[in-house]
Amino acid sequence: MPRNRPSALPERLPERLSQRLPVRLPASLPRHLPGQVIAAAAAAGARAQEAYARSELARRLALAREACPQEVESGKPRLLRLVGEAEVLLEPIRRPRRQLEIPKSSNPQVVMILPGFATRPGRMRYLARQLEAAGHITKRWGQGRNWGPDPDRFAQLEARLAALHARHGRKVVLLGWSLGGLYARELAKRHSYAVAKVITMGSPFSGSPRANNVWRAYQFITGHSVDAPPIPADLAQKPPVETVALWSPNDGVIAPRCAAGRPGERDRALALRCTHMGFTYDPQVVFALLEELERTGS
Repeated sequence: MPRNRPSALPERLPERLSQRLPVRLPASLPRHLPGQVIAAAAAAGARAQEAYARSELARRLALAREACPQEVESGKPRLLRLVGEAEVLLEPIRRPRRQLEIPKSSNPQVVMILPGFATRPGRMRYLARQLEAAGHITKRWGQGRNWGPDPDRFAQLEARLAALHARHGRKVVLLGWSLGGLYARELAKRHSYAVAKVITMGSPFSGSPRANNVWRAYQFITGHSVDAPPIPADLAQKPPVETVALWSPNDGVIAPRCAAGRPGERDRALALRCTHMGFTYDPQVVFALLEELERTGS
């Protein structure tokens, strides 16, 4: 059987392809084209930079890159403390083995729990269950994940507090973690008639609002400066109800001095030995809260 001979197709292929091309390319490019391309690219780049400079992303990045006074930088928790917050990753392993003997309360309270920045109410569910085991009634804040304050959200929070007060016919204890504690203090200032007590946990109500390891992320996410929140507030001013500040020297997020406050900014400050994340699950926090709820109104 004869071997197949090489086809002549390769010799005719360029000719056939050229017949099918919709546009024929010039034999040579004009010498002035590269200069035009460079100029056009430079103009496009300038327009893109202008558009970026006017964009919301650029504005938020500028907020996150703001300068911070050295004395404030030196007052925030050290990197080692911040790394220690990773202890929360061990909580799913420890929790099943943890057995807490929760005493029954002789003074049950209605407690509205306000979560920290960028966290959802579920983060504080374990803590709420321990309070419920003692006989207290716990209620969520009704706002989902806490992405920072704005007038509409705060108005809904005020309505939530008023509704709980009317429904249960008694004053409500406001329990706020981190940023949630700042909400609790402001709510109590505006609606003291509905609040029995304010308990904050690692909340930076005193000193500089930049003495922490999250203010840059906060400004980028919320789009406003920590020095100019969308809701006017004097954070250090004490609410006209009993106010207790739980703080920890082991806090890796908030400067302990800012969470403890000064005399006159709260009624009492209670030091614990937990991380910032630990305020939502540490046994010593649970028992400290149970004791504070028990003495409410006394």
